[in-house]
Amino acid sequence: MRRSTRARRSSGNARSKRLLAAVGALAVFGAIAAVTQISSAHDRPRATRTVSSSCVAPSPGATSPSGRVSTTQTWQNGRWVRNHWGDGQMSVAECQAVKAGNAPVTTAGSAVACPDVTSKLPQVPARARAEVDRNLALLQSQIAEANRRLAAEGSRRGQDFVNNAILRPLEDKRRATLNRIATAIDRVGERPQGLDQLAKCTLAAGNNNGGANGGQNGGQNGPTGSPTAGPTGAPTGGQNGGQNGGNNNGGNNNGNALGVLAKDCANTRLQPHDGFQNGNRCVSTAFGEVGAAANNPSLLITEFPNEVQANQGFTLRVSTKNLVRDRFLAAGQGGYYVESSLLNDQGLVRGHFHTACRMLQSTDEAPANPQDVPAFFVATEDGRGGAQADEVVIQVPGLPQEGTAQCAVWAGDGSHRIPMMERANQTPAFDAVRIQVN
Repeated sequence: MRRSTRARRSSGNARSKRLLAAVGALAVFGAIAAVTQISSAHDRPRATRTVSSSCVAPSPGATSPSGRVSTTQTWQNGRWVRNHWGDGQMSVAECQAVKAGNAPVTTAGSAVACPDVTSKLPQVPARARAEVDRNLALLQSQIAEANRRLAAEGSRRGQDFVNNAILRPLEDKRRATLNRIATAIDRVGERPQGLDQLAKCTLAAGNNNGGANGGQNGGQNGPTGSPTAGPTGAPTGGQNGGQNGGNNNGGNNNGNALGVLAKDCANTRLQPHDGFQNGNRCVSTAFGEVGAAANNPSLLITEFPNEVQANQGFTLRVSTKNLVRDRFLAAGQGGYYVESSLLNDQGLVRGHFHTACRMLQSTDEAPANPQDVPAFFVATEDGRGGAQADEVVIQVPGLPQEGTAQCAVWAGDGSHRIPMMERANQTPAFDAVRIQVN
C-alpha cells in the first residue's frame, strides 16, 4: 500500500515535472516568438513609423506656392533661379517619397523657354508704346503662369499633359497677344511681319549640375586654401582654407587687452551644434573668409506693392551686388552653421539670400514673439550674382491675414549667416519694407 502510494506520488511528480518542462518550453518558445515578433514588428513597420514621425509638416509659409516641393526652379532673365522654400524644409508627401527612395529632393529642372519678342520688334512708334508694353508684360505673365503649372503638375502628369495642357494653350495665348502688338503698331506705322512665328515655346532643361552642386563639390573638395574650379566653372575656395585662415587670424589676438571671453567652444557648458536648427548649442565652425569693404555684399528691394488683399499673390524685386548666389546648404537638412564663409577668386562672398514676410502686431515696439515663423519664407540661389548689381523676382503666393506685413531680405553665406563686413560701421546686406494687407 505504501509502495503503491509512493509509486503514485512518483508518477505524479514525473507528470508534474514533464508538465513544468512543457510549460517552460512553451514559455521559452513564446518568449522567442514574442521577441521575434517584436523584432520583426520593429524591423518591418519601423520605416513607416520613422517616416511619419520625422516627416513633419513644414512651418507656415515655408512651402512653395504649389505646396508640393521644397525647391523649385524658374527661368528668369536668361538664367535658372532656384528657390529653397523654408530653407530646405520639405512637405510631408515629398519627405516620405524621398525617404522611400521614390523621389529626389528637388524638382526636375525644366521650364518654359519662349523666343524673345522685344529684340524682334522694329522701332515702336511713341503712340503705340503703351499698348505694346502692356502686351509685352502680358507675354511674361503667360510664361510665368505656364511655369507655375509646370512646376505643380508637369513631372507628375507626364509629357503629353505638358504638351496638351501647358505648351499648346500658351502658344495660342502668345499668338493672340503677338497679334495685338502687331495691330497696335500697324495703326500708327508699318505692321511688323513674322511675329506669329514667335508664339511657339518649348521646354528648356535646367542645369542640375550647376549652382548648388557645383558649389558644394568645389568648396568641399578643393585643396586647402587654394581656389579650384567646380563643375560650373566658378572658382571655389577650399573649405579647410577658410577654416584655417579663421583660426590663424584668431590666434593673433590671444595676447590683446580686450578681455575676450571666448573664441571657441572649448569651455562651453552647451552641447555641440550639429547643423540643425536647434538653440542652446555652441558652434565650433570657424567664421572663415571676410572680404574687403569694397567687395562686401549689399542688396535692396527695388519694387514692392504698398497694399495687397489677403491671400493675393504679389512680387518683390530684389537687387544684390557683390554676392555670388551659388552656395546653399539646406538648413532643414543639417546645413545650418556648419560651413565657414568662403570667397571666390574675386573676393566676393559665395552664398544666397533670404526673403521673409511676417505680420506685425504693432508698429510701436519690437515684435513680442521673434520665434514665430513668418507667413512666407524662401532662400534664393541661381548661380548668378557678382560685382555688378542684378535683380531677382520673388513670387509671394499671398499673406493670410489683414494687417501690416514686414517683408525683409538679407544675404546669407553658404551656411545661412549674414556675411561678415570688413568694418563695424558698414551696413550689412539687408532691406525691409512694410506692406498693408487689406
